[in-house]
Amino acid sequence: MMQWEQLLSLKRQGDTLKRLRSEQDEIRLGFEVDYDRVIFSSAFRSLQDKTQVIPLSKTSFVHTRLTHSLEVSVVGRSLGRAVGKAILEKHPFLKKVHGHQTNDFGAIVAAAALAHDIGNPPFGHSGEKAIGDYFLNGKGQRFQSHLTEKENQDLVDFEGNANGFKIMTETKNGVEGGLRLSYATLGAFMKYPKESLPKKPTKDIVDKKYGVFQNDFAFFSEVADDLGLLPRPSGGFARHPLAYLVEAADDICYTLIDFEDGINLGLIEEERALEYLINLVKDSLQKDKYNQLSQASDRLAYLRSLAIGTLINEAVSLFVEHEEAILQGTFSAALLDHSRYKAQINDIIKISVEKVYQSQEVVEKEIAGYKVLSTLLDVYTQAYERAQMGRARHYDKLILKNTGISISEEASEYDYLLEICNYISRLTDGNAMLQYQKIKGAI
Repeated sequence: MMQWEQLLSLKRQGDTLKRLRSEQDEIRLGFEVDYDRVIFSSAFRSLQDKTQVIPLSKTSFVHTRLTHSLEVSVVGRSLGRAVGKAILEKHPFLKKVHGHQTNDFGAIVAAAALAHDIGNPPFGHSGEKAIGDYFLNGKGQRFQSHLTEKENQDLVDFEGNANGFKIMTETKNGVEGGLRLSYATLGAFMKYPKESLPKKPTKDIVDKKYGVFQNDFAFFSEVADDLGLLPRPSGGFARHPLAYLVEAADDICYTLIDFEDGINLGLIEEERALEYLINLVKDSLQKDKYNQLSQASDRLAYLRSLAIGTLINEAVSLFVEHEEAILQGTFSAALLDHSRYKAQINDIIKISVEKVYQSQEVVEKEIAGYKVLSTLLDVYTQAYERAQMGRARHYDKLILKNTGISISEEASEYDYLLEICNYISRLTDGNAMLQYQKIKGAI
């Protein structure tokens, strides 16, 4: 069974001495430093021009990855604090012996939630698919024979979660250990603590995706070992318990906020939407207060706020109820999959899929995103290939200089391909479009 005192590790990459909670500065707790480091990072700032649902949307109604991440972190902090209060009451030694406070849990979950999309490429989830498709079905197939099976899988199934771990932990440009976050926050961030293969060996939520690339696995394992994450028979590790709260915060926000975006964009009929939200919050709805709101937008905001509160309370109750199974690594689903509101949540998601995710605007912009990213991948990989063989043209040198990618001569083909993917993933939607237009000569 995993132990809370180990799971709440303040250790950072490169530390030689143990960081004790009792010696922390309460004014600026180590877990709160994690939050600050994420929010001031360039990778986080770039989320302001990255798609959440509607790619390249010019309307102010729609959430970007940045606003989505901020909202997830707020919900995550509430979840963490509520769970922390319950955990400290159940395990008082954590406070008496180790000095942990309720806010520790909130700070860890908030920081991990803030960073949960930091590795996502331009154009939303279609950006991940576009990168993977280039190596699976596109011109990137030419590299397959030069890669191990796991290295190839990392590329054909490019994963934003694994890329996020890389961005936050990779030594780059002389900066040791990336953001140097606490191991507790890194653990809470790792929703899928496994390699790309075997792919979905079980139906456990932990095996839904993967969370680490091959060239990051050594440090990934170090973090998992330090936290005491349990090895799984199918490979990888059991989740850090607080990762379930990061996931719940994300689930709550995308269920309700994407739905709200759809309403504000006119993709989902207002009256119909309000009915679905009322079904979710009917047990706590104050009808007199609701009926006094004359504007549909105010009714929507009230119901959304009530729904978030309802699902936060539900997720906290489920975590506390299943804490032992979570610590044993045997809890196999997302928290809200066990929710009594599961049917209402599914109804809302179903409408969002039909009316928003599959809307003409989304589909058209995703098609454009595929074209942009496959073109960038083709130009960059060819330029680097020719440079590696000593046959770089002047154009290739210009392309590589423009990207600023610096890869050692000892780097393997896998290393440089992943570096190119990582570079592209850091581009905003607008920057990706601009580079595409320059390559096409539309300066």
